[in-house]
Amino acid sequence: MSIAKIARNFAPTILNNMETNQNYLMAALQLLGALGLLIYGMRMMSEALQKMAGPQLRHILARMTTNRVTGMLTGTLVTCAVQSSSATTVMTVSFVSAGLLTLAQAISVIMGANIGTTLTAWIMSLGYNVDLTNVVYPSFALGIMLIYKKQHRYVGDFLFGTAFMFLSLVMLSATGKSMDLAHNEAVVSFFASFDTSSHLTILIFLAIGTLITCIVQSSAAVMAITILLCSTGVLPIYLGIALVMGENIGTTATANLVALGANTQARRAALAHLLFNVFGVMWVLIAFYPFVNMVCGIVGYDPTMNGQTAKLPVVLAMFHTCFNVINTAILIWLVPQMERVVCWLLPEKQEAKEKEDRETFRLKYIQTNLVQTPEIAVLQAQKETAAFGQRVGEMFDMVRTLFHETDAKDFSELFQQIEHDEDTTDKMEIEIARYLEQVSDGHLSDETKQKIRQMMREISELESIGDACYKLARTLERKQKSGKAFTAHQDEQLHALMLLCNQALTQMNTVMHGHRTDHDIRETYRIENDINQLRQQLKNENVAAVNNHEYDYAVGTLYIDMINELEKLGDYVVNMVEARFGRQ
Repeated sequence: MSIAKIARNFAPTILNNMETNQNYLMAALQLLGALGLLIYGMRMMSEALQKMAGPQLRHILARMTTNRVTGMLTGTLVTCAVQSSSATTVMTVSFVSAGLLTLAQAISVIMGANIGTTLTAWIMSLGYNVDLTNVVYPSFALGIMLIYKKQHRYVGDFLFGTAFMFLSLVMLSATGKSMDLAHNEAVVSFFASFDTSSHLTILIFLAIGTLITCIVQSSAAVMAITILLCSTGVLPIYLGIALVMGENIGTTATANLVALGANTQARRAALAHLLFNVFGVMWVLIAFYPFVNMVCGIVGYDPTMNGQTAKLPVVLAMFHTCFNVINTAILIWLVPQMERVVCWLLPEKQEAKEKEDRETFRLKYIQTNLVQTPEIAVLQAQKETAAFGQRVGEMFDMVRTLFHETDAKDFSELFQQIEHDEDTTDKMEIEIARYLEQVSDGHLSDETKQKIRQMMREISELESIGDACYKLARTLERKQKSGKAFTAHQDEQLHALMLLCNQALTQMNTVMHGHRTDHDIRETYRIENDINQLRQQLKNENVAAVNNHEYDYAVGTLYIDMINELEKLGDYVVNMVEARFGRQ
């Protein structure tokens, strides 16, 4: 047989194989594109809802967790709203890191987040049983109109995200049908080679689901792939459910990764999420086949019969719901025990001595690796700013102690501590400002932008208070080195002025640690007025005293320097409180 004749005989086969391979390549690219669009659409929805909710989302998580049941319900509702259990879990870990939630409260919220995320599976199963194209295009049309209206742009973003998500589901369904995997012998024989009655096979697919979810960092994408394979009939339901179980474990990787650089409590909250899902997988594995058959019975699907592929997405969604609801129903009563377990697994590291800890500069609440949404970032910055206010208040307490210190050695040590703390306040201002600038790079709501501007002003005023404390300490150091001494009357008047400044700082920190609606700015204005009146009185008295030679000019200069700096400190406090109340 000639080469030409061989070529003529095999040419059609080769061309058919090339065409088939090209079709599968295009289908694979369409599949990846649809998954990318799904992830992007869900992220867009989540971010838009968080911007619409604004600080209310933070208040919901912080306040609606009075007990384990309300915490669980809060986690469920928030996750249903933002369509991302990872977003809720990361927020919860951030709240624990910032000290707004206890570990027990966080565990209950995370349990609720696992229930809330089951809504995603139901939406996906809907996409395989209902034609969503009638929803997609109107959502795009309405969304684009709202995006250009400033007042409703976040609603437009949400509609766009919804449209992208539904469009991706339509694309996934169409791609699955075009691939026609049910008639692909290689794919069918590959999945048929696994023994679905073996627990080893189930464990293998569980591990595959976990690994893929950890890699792509999206449980929704893995769920979409699983539903696609099951809906085509090539993936047996038992193996599909094993992948879903693995996805439940893999989705905990997000919170554990972002918590790596956080404090111990935050890492414990993330670990509790992992233990919760691992426990659920363990008891399901023990009763795997009876449990799966029960779920199939609820849906009306017989796993021993071929066909009925239209029901498989619903079976997966039902299993996901039953798994998380039953797991929560079991563990919600064991929250204290879970708390003890994670505390045992992650013991608190031995803290350094208070003096050494103070000398080591580090921000307490801000964890840059936990920046997931602007709302959480604002929360962390607010807590850090409040800690900043507490620090400058402690600095002023040291200045008051320095004022009365007579021992030279103790005076020197205290002055060095004030000097060190002044350097720390400079660093705190820079680090918090840098963090807020990083947050400002994102798409923010108008309210969040306003809060960031307020905090920028707050940290500037707090740093000025730290500078004022240091200047007061330097004046006292000059007095100590010169050998000069204030008169009893000067000591008494300076003590009275310091007492007023201390009242102003105490009031400032009270306002910073609470909600501004719970406080009255007029109290700060009253104290400031008292400071100004006493300052003017002391200045007039000083001029008369120097002229009457009650003390020399050098002592009078030191006295006036103290008065002026204390008055400036009072002004900085007023500016700080005004910034807190949103006043110019």
